[in-house]
Amino acid sequence: QVQLVESGGGLVQAGGSLRLSCAASGRTLINYSMGWFRQAPGKEREFVAGISRYGGPYYADSVKDRFTISRDNAKNTVDLQMNSLKPEDTAVYYCAADTAVFLRTTSTLWDYWGQGTQVTVSI
Repeated sequence: QVQLVESGGGLVQAGGSLRLSCAASGRTLINYSMGWFRQAPGKEREFVAGISRYGGPYYADSVKDRFTISRDNAKNTVDLQMNSLKPEDTAVYYCAADTAVFLRTTSTLWDYWGQGTQVTVSI
């Protein structure tokens, strides 16, 4: 079992930045692909960014060149640096872990989830 806890959400003006952090316990993250998803009111949970066990990061087109995902296997953490935030980035952001070797973008396939952290971007 992996327990994931997100932090770093909040309210920010458009164009601003936030850094989300995900701390894991229970298992070492080196054995998992890690990702960030988000869910806005009335919408389905969508893939934002992910980093596999062996490969580089992958981003949704909507956040490419603005968001950066990074992992620190020694600290058992995964971060999401979000720059140039837009109102449409407003959502609850979830950290997730997946036992698959290769990165998957379908949320229902991921194994473990955090409780989520709210990100609100104002105009």
